[in-house]
Amino acid sequence: MYRNIEMEGRSIDLSKELKGLLKGTTTLGVKFENGVVIASDKRATSGTFVASKRAVKMLKLTDYAVATISGLVADGQYLVNQIIATAELYRLDAERSLKIRGMAKLLSILLRNYRPYYLMAHLIVGGIDGEGSHLFNVDFFGTITEEDYLATGSGSPVAISVIEEGYSPKMSKEKAIRLVLSGMIAALSRDSATGDGIDVVVVDKEKGVTFLSKEDVSILWKELSK
Repeated sequence: MYRNIEMEGRSIDLSKELKGLLKGTTTLGVKFENGVVIASDKRATSGTFVASKRAVKMLKLTDYAVATISGLVADGQYLVNQIIATAELYRLDAERSLKIRGMAKLLSILLRNYRPYYLMAHLIVGGIDGEGSHLFNVDFFGTITEEDYLATGSGSPVAISVIEEGYSPKMSKEKAIRLVLSGMIAALSRDSATGDGIDVVVVDKEKGVTFLSKEDVSILWKELSK
C-alpha cells in the first residue's frame, strides 16, 4: 500500500514505519432519531509509548457538525482545519451552511489529491442539516460510506460489538449517549491503546454541537460501570 522513500541515502519501508503509528485510539458514533452522538478517548500513542493523555480527537467543524480523528494526529488536524476554513468560506459566500455530505466529500477529495502518497487519517464526520442527521466514515483512501453507527481505531472491534447489540434507529438522545459510553468503556477496558478519559458530543437540531461536561461523563461512566 505504501511506497518506499529515499532518505539520507537509505530506503525506508513506510509500511513498517507506520505500522505502529496506525494502531491506537477509539472513536465511535451513532445516529439517533434527531441527531448524532460521537465519542473518542483521550490517549495518543506512538507505538507502545503513551505520547499524550489529553489528546483532542474530536473537533467542531461548524455549529452543526463535528469530526473525529484516528491515525496520525498531524494529518487529521490538517484535514479538519481545511474543512473548517472551507465550510466558513462557503457559509459567507453562499449564505447557507455546507451540508454534512459536502464536508465528507471534501475530505475525500483532499485525501485522494495526495496520491501516490497518503495522509494517514481515518475520520468520522457527523452532524445534522436540512436533510436530517448524518454519520460518515472517511478512510485513509478517501472512501466515503454513510452509516447508522460506526467505530474507528484499535478499540473499534470491541466498541462496535456493544453498539450492534443495543442500537435502534429510533432510540432517544439519552439512550444513544448511554450506548456510546458503554461502547467506549468496553474499548477502554480491553484495548491498551485506548484510555485516559472519554470526550462525548451531541449534535441535534435544538442546540447544535454540545460537548458533555467532564462531570456528566463521569457520572454516567460510574453508573454504566456497575
